[in-house]
Amino acid sequence: MSAPSQRQDHPDLAESAFLKAVRGEPVPHTPVWFMRQAGRSLPEYLKVREGVAMLESCMRPELVVEITMQPVRRYGVDAAIFFSDIVLPLKAVGVDLDIVPGVGPVVENPVRTLDDVAAIPELTAEHVPFITEAVRGLVGQLGGTPLIGFAGAPFTVASYLVEGGPSKDHAKTKAMMFGAPEVWDALLTKIAQIAAAYLEVQVDAGASAVQLFDSWAGALTPEDYREHVMPYSARVLERAGALGVPRIHFGVGTSNLLSLMGEAGADVVGVDWRTPLGAAIRVVGDRGVQGNLDPTLVFAPTEVMTARAAEVIAAGSAAKGHVFNLGHGVLPSTDPDQLARLTEFVQSYPVQRQSAGARD
Repeated sequence: MSAPSQRQDHPDLAESAFLKAVRGEPVPHTPVWFMRQAGRSLPEYLKVREGVAMLESCMRPELVVEITMQPVRRYGVDAAIFFSDIVLPLKAVGVDLDIVPGVGPVVENPVRTLDDVAAIPELTAEHVPFITEAVRGLVGQLGGTPLIGFAGAPFTVASYLVEGGPSKDHAKTKAMMFGAPEVWDALLTKIAQIAAAYLEVQVDAGASAVQLFDSWAGALTPEDYREHVMPYSARVLERAGALGVPRIHFGVGTSNLLSLMGEAGADVVGVDWRTPLGAAIRVVGDRGVQGNLDPTLVFAPTEVMTARAAEVIAAGSAAKGHVFNLGHGVLPSTDPDQLARLTEFVQSYPVQRQSAGARD
């Protein structure tokens, strides 16, 4: 286990609504940030990314700083999310992969055997000096706005490595999980090390919280998740917790896994838009929640969007802590002005906390 982080927190972070919420403390307003807020829909993002490949942009510290800061400047959100990609740590340790526009991550030599797993090096800070540089630069600019570091969860990253790219059914991944348990264990153990080390680099450089993304975990039954996936995600979250930062655990289509994702070690469980927030709160235990407005509601009339946002905020008041977010990432064709209106609405909405007894 690594030594505790030596980062120096900005004094204004003590008043951060986001950090208060994820720690279950009273908040001045419901904090809000958006997954994929750093890019995709912003014209200033598209401008600075012109002619720059995705993974290259993630390895240029000055570009990472600029892209991460863009939504903070435009919206005044309560947290910044580090601009990167979940496969970047694999690229950094030497896996032959690329992000193909319109397709996603594509791996040249998919993992099939124990030898394939052994060929993937463990990640150290020396593999990603550009991450340390970018995080330090961001912390210097963000001041009292916390930075969220992130990594891909073992199952989701394993799916890309085994399938060779995105998959709708994850058939090859599950075939390994069920049919080659020794390869599966070795692979997820290796990915858990890489993810944990990647988060540690970000926290050591100044990130105030972390989020573990398990985008494809919704393809699993609760029993299979508990046996074949949860122990490895728990290792990542345990190492992040040892650094003293709050941990958010998010998956897509995971309504049947929310309690287990909390048990894996999350302080806050991210909830996608398919699950009513009130229902999620009842199953995650003594933890906060994050979410969960349908990302398509930003295309609705403003009054419809804000009415639904008010329902999410009201439901979130029953949780130990609530961070407002969309139920998944910002869609590329989203109008940035509409997100600005949503941010202002959430931050100005009166805070109504339910007592602990009311939550029980």
